[in-house]
Amino acid sequence: MKNPSEIKNKEKRQQVYAKLRAERTRTKLEEKKRRKKLEDANPELKDQRLKANIPRTIENTKEYQEAIVDNDDEVFADEDSDEFADFFSGARGAPKICVTTNMRPSKDMHVFAKEFAHLFPTAEVRKRGTFEIKKIIEFCKEREYTDLVVLHEDKKQDGPNAALFIHLPDGPTAYFKLSNIVLPQNIKGDRPSNHTPEVILNHFNTRLGHTIGRYFASLFPPVPEFMGRQVVTFHNQRDFIFVRRHRYVFESKEKCKLVELGPRFTMKLRWLQKGTFDSKHGDYEWSFAQKMETSRRKFFL
Repeated sequence: MKNPSEIKNKEKRQQVYAKLRAERTRTKLEEKKRRKKLEDANPELKDQRLKANIPRTIENTKEYQEAIVDNDDEVFADEDSDEFADFFSGARGAPKICVTTNMRPSKDMHVFAKEFAHLFPTAEVRKRGTFEIKKIIEFCKEREYTDLVVLHEDKKQDGPNAALFIHLPDGPTAYFKLSNIVLPQNIKGDRPSNHTPEVILNHFNTRLGHTIGRYFASLFPPVPEFMGRQVVTFHNQRDFIFVRRHRYVFESKEKCKLVELGPRFTMKLRWLQKGTFDSKHGDYEWSFAQKMETSRRKFFL
């Protein structure tokens, strides 16, 4: 049992703490009123305060990259002679894409390949059979395909986990890991139509990212069909590329909403190679290695 003196001392401490809390609350309230009075007279002070209170995130504190593209005349000059110049100049016309899979694909892979190809209006799925990639490349060149996409899956795991993009006839070749795949039938949305979608590319800011963004853009016909109200988004965040397809629906003259169509998946670039695919003697423009992750705030796209 506590003695009376201990109880009395505890009550005194509680009273002191209560007074301190009340004093701090009163001080904060007075400071808030004083600041509001100043900001009403000088609105720029409020803007400065809001900027100062922006939370620090990995994105807004990322390390500076010398390869960032910002009205870089040299980069834009390179576009006139890169592998995608024919497409953007209109000399080549609409893309023609062949989508295939690994040998002996699973049922899940067949379903994903079909949905993946439907993202691109001019893509078609062809069975792989037992042909090596080199032979498939020659097959596609003879039939004037502009791009070949080979989807892969790991037999130890269920479902697709990688995609190889080969731009024809001269490259480049990009290899991505796939994750977080959600098919349209598992999305509570709408079904897509065959209209050519608009394409949105977000945050491909470095020279490498600029190349990857141009690659994605070249996979779609250059003029979208706005009547379909469809949009495919490639959103880069921390070097993860989130792929989404939506339809925008006008509820009124002032309100518009997005309805997801699917499929939904995430891509992460592992390497970019000059020319068409060559696993032994390929010339790599960029290849990811674990030692490159020197900081959580360093990104490559």
